[in-house]
Amino acid sequence: MDQKNEKVVRFSISLPEELLKIMDNNFIHQGYASRSEFIRDLIREKIVSEKWENPEEQVIGVLSIIYNHHTSDLSEKMIQIQHNNLINILCNLHIHVNHEDCLEVIVMKGLAKEIQKINIEISGIRGIKFSELTRIALPEK
Repeated sequence: MDQKNEKVVRFSISLPEELLKIMDNNFIHQGYASRSEFIRDLIREKIVSEKWENPEEQVIGVLSIIYNHHTSDLSEKMIQIQHNNLINILCNLHIHVNHEDCLEVIVMKGLAKEIQKINIEISGIRGIKFSELTRIALPEK
């Protein structure tokens, strides 16, 4: 269903005054259009978190890696890990950051446990300077 055509239900919540002040000062004034937008984002984050806690759930992962491209066999090891796992690699992006470092972004779709396995295997390769997995899941329809 298109978000514009989505039925909106209004409800109220009760918060201690101090918690409301913290929410307004720390979150609402930093870019959220409204308290409702902030609460919607919190709910979506919880949905994604719940899906990733279920190792059998189909999810999307975006693995961002910075590595020294002079490290021998590092690229080959990353490719081998991707080929040896039962995961759908949707996209790879490779950027030369400077003379020494590369940024690799791998977008994967599959079981949460398989994506996490690839993350751990790639993160542990010698020459990887930074690795972060962004966890994504689509909300239930």
